[in-house]
Amino acid sequence: MAENEGRVRNPGIPLDIGWVEASIVNLPCTQRRAATHKTRRSIKKEWQAAWLLRAVSCLDLTTLDGDDTPGNVSRLCHKGKNPVRQDLVKQLGVEELKITVGAICVYPERVEGAVKTLKDLGCASIPVASVAAGFPAGQTPLKLRVEEVKTAVAYGAREIDIVISRSYVLTGKWEALYDEVRQFREACGDAHLKTILATGNLGTLTNVRKASLVCMMAGADLIKTSTGKEAVNATFEVALVMVRAIRDYYQRTGYKVGFKPAGGIRSAKDALSWLALMKEELGDEWTKPDLFRIGASSLLLDIERQLYHHITGRYAAGYQIPMS
Repeated sequence: MAENEGRVRNPGIPLDIGWVEASIVNLPCTQRRAATHKTRRSIKKEWQAAWLLRAVSCLDLTTLDGDDTPGNVSRLCHKGKNPVRQDLVKQLGVEELKITVGAICVYPERVEGAVKTLKDLGCASIPVASVAAGFPAGQTPLKLRVEEVKTAVAYGAREIDIVISRSYVLTGKWEALYDEVRQFREACGDAHLKTILATGNLGTLTNVRKASLVCMMAGADLIKTSTGKEAVNATFEVALVMVRAIRDYYQRTGYKVGFKPAGGIRSAKDALSWLALMKEELGDEWTKPDLFRIGASSLLLDIERQLYHHITGRYAAGYQIPMS
């Protein structure tokens, strides 16, 4: 999420309670727009292949399991450097693009190992992202959550995915939420702050919009739907509310904030739908890794299968695609 073409990071603005409280979401319209989005998008042939490669470059390749080891994190880094089989890359004629994933996302304890592996592979340009702030529940004391952010940054994380206190949203404590996210932003320093709303826990789409605005006001570089651990994760209804809040924030302040759907995104078709949504609602700039990420662990496998099919006319067997 490096700054691009003169774009500066969102520094945040003073909390505007009036703007937050004025938030209204038209539920029937949002539901109708979301329901029709996926059914009317169809990208074929070389255009589909091109957009799938764009999706690869926007992936936060993730492992957030209790049994993560240095070995499987190293494997993830190798996959992040070469996310698509090199013979497929050559047949597509895109070797010069040197396509990699957008980031490698791990727990703080695995950050140093990931940073070292990427450096050894000669691709230190791929950032390591770390979840922090009591991920996924965010129920540890604030002091400990802030320290966890600082620790992850000290280990070499260049992006931090924090979780907010959902209770502040559910009880309307917007000042407390603003102050919390502001502390996380300060703890990040130069590392970019991705703020996870855990929208499946927020109750209403109006709450999603309000939380989105408060987090951007507090200085979030990107807002993210979910931890991937909730019962309901990334949905198009939620996404529409969040990206339109991003658009409103940009129009009012001039600062561009990114978006990241996460949780349950497993198919290449899903990835194309998400890219189409970003292009329609926010424009081309939000289809690039600077301002758009997809949080996923298994999505890359299906994207490779679709690229293989595009080239050969048949689907690969499981053993023909390296595990991601």
